[in-house]
Amino acid sequence: MGRSQDDSVVKTHQRSCALFQSPRNQASTLELHLANRLDRDTSGVMVITKSHKVASVLVKAFTSHKVQKTYVAFCIGSAPKSERITIKSGHGRSKFGAWRVYAAGDVGRKLPGGSIVRDMETTFEVLSINGQQNYKEQSECMEDEEHSIVVEEKAVTDVDANKDEILVRAFPRSGRTHQIRLHCQYLGFPIRGDVKYEGVYEWKGRTYDAHELHAESLTFQHPVTGFPLLIQAPLPLWASQALQLLTD
Repeated sequence: MGRSQDDSVVKTHQRSCALFQSPRNQASTLELHLANRLDRDTSGVMVITKSHKVASVLVKAFTSHKVQKTYVAFCIGSAPKSERITIKSGHGRSKFGAWRVYAAGDVGRKLPGGSIVRDMETTFEVLSINGQQNYKEQSECMEDEEHSIVVEEKAVTDVDANKDEILVRAFPRSGRTHQIRLHCQYLGFPIRGDVKYEGVYEWKGRTYDAHELHAESLTFQHPVTGFPLLIQAPLPLWASQALQLLTD
């Protein structure tokens, strides 16, 4: 995992947390603030600040989409035909309170519960399908190589019979609740273990009681020095094993 400029980093067995501290901050006035959050069962990078001033800078960077994020997910479903896919849609709560994909044209519409449909965009890079494609180093997707999908109607459950194993890297361009999980479901390859969004619970004789989604990296300007900063979390076992098969 990458280290911050002040080298204040702590690790946990599932999540990697980078701590940023203002040089003048004293232990007696220590205030911890979460700059980002992950869904329950999602592993990966989390950032915790040690001062209110630094926290406000980072929160603003996240809300203004100046932080670049990458995730890795292991999915089971219908393999996409394109190596790179960008999906644009709406995001909101249904009348039953569940998060769901709405049509891109619904952005700005008020929902029955009082919330507003917001925009949601994710680019996916397919790393492997049934272990056959070559793993690539982390890279931004080039626009002219992407297959773009603009959702024209709200999501309708239509489970595909295909059951391919698909390893993807996701680049969320917005930061909506359950964004990657929702878009994987919509595209027909829900994340393994993500039963909330149609992911398989049993697969090849094993049961999965947690979804296999990992926050791989965050890239942004250091809140104190302004230098470019990349923080990466060690891959969980399911991801490292899948990538090892590709490089053997």
